[in-house]
Amino acid sequence: MSKASDGNHGKYGRGTRAVRAGRREEWTGRVVNPPVWRASTHLYPDSASRKAGLKHNEDGHFYYGRRGSPTQWALADALTELEPGAFGTMLFPSGTSAISSALLTMVKPGDVLLVTDNAYEPTRGIANGILKQFGVEARYFDPLDIDGYRAAFCDRTKAVMLESPGSLTMEVCDIPALAAIAREHGATSLIDNTWAGSLGFAALEHGCDIAIQSLTKHVGGHSDVMMGSAAAGQRLYRRLRRTAQSLGIVVSPDDAALASRGLRTMPLRLERATQSALAVAKWLAAHPSVSAVLCPMLPGSPGHELWQRDFSGGCGLFSFALQGGDEDARARFIDALDLFGIGYSWGGFESLVLPVDPATCRSATAWPREGSPVQGPLVRLAIGLEDPEDLIADLERGFAAMENDA
Repeated sequence: MSKASDGNHGKYGRGTRAVRAGRREEWTGRVVNPPVWRASTHLYPDSASRKAGLKHNEDGHFYYGRRGSPTQWALADALTELEPGAFGTMLFPSGTSAISSALLTMVKPGDVLLVTDNAYEPTRGIANGILKQFGVEARYFDPLDIDGYRAAFCDRTKAVMLESPGSLTMEVCDIPALAAIAREHGATSLIDNTWAGSLGFAALEHGCDIAIQSLTKHVGGHSDVMMGSAAAGQRLYRRLRRTAQSLGIVVSPDDAALASRGLRTMPLRLERATQSALAVAKWLAAHPSVSAVLCPMLPGSPGHELWQRDFSGGCGLFSFALQGGDEDARARFIDALDLFGIGYSWGGFESLVLPVDPATCRSATAWPREGSPVQGPLVRLAIGLEDPEDLIADLERGFAAMENDA
């Protein structure tokens, strides 16, 4: 929702930028944090001011509650400062709302949308649901098959939806190559960049046109707010803004304040979660009840080389496959855990676990892939801020329960 205030994308380290971003004096006044402006109606001092206000559709100009106030503007401004190459950022009530609005901005009836086959399941729902109803054809592609991806383009292909790593199976694809091919064909590339966020992967600098995040995850960080964002260069940002305003999309100032608060400590939380996730992943990789660990940060794991090349950070989300077993064995393992809550989402302070079955949401690729070491049911872990030694002990109890009840 706002243009970056000072262009200091590379001047400071990411911790310093997270602390400083969006804290303009006009947003905060004499206090540290922007106050919470709860207002549907903005008042003008006179008729001339109201008339002049019609000329401006930018953050920083009061108009009406749907266009926000300093609380929302400060958050959008901060996110733009943390996204290299962005002119502005739009806020949405959820990550799924950000995805649907961005896609609706970029495609029209008769267009073809290419979607990575390992996409977040709600993304598939949007492509197969509302976009299909509007006459948009979704075609799915293997994100690891660049030649097949290139061949999937046609004259009607107008946009590509990317995600790396995949939210269940953690494939890391060559985003710069995929984005460059899209640009060659005159298509816009969008990416769900929630896993690494702008601090871990500079999506726009790597060739993507629109970078989408679920702020519910790392930015919020405390499992108490739903929000999403989409950042882009000036031309596409203006289009995103028009679409969002036409749909009447706005986030509450109270939620924006929570997200802004979470953003300040995000680098520290990401660093801790990443370190803990690596410790847990290494332990799992050596466990006899595990056939494969799908964690791109882990040396030897699929996609690790691309992750090293393109990413500057990670997070606590990864998956692993049991060594044989069935759904009942997986359920015994999960139900025995104490520190891992069974729930959707991730990026909060607490660890979570989910049984996941990628084969149910694939169109262009098989799961497991041919030659994959995956030999049993898949489990997704979201590592939080607990001590990794305690998490490992909890997982060992889960394995023991799975084996004892076999």
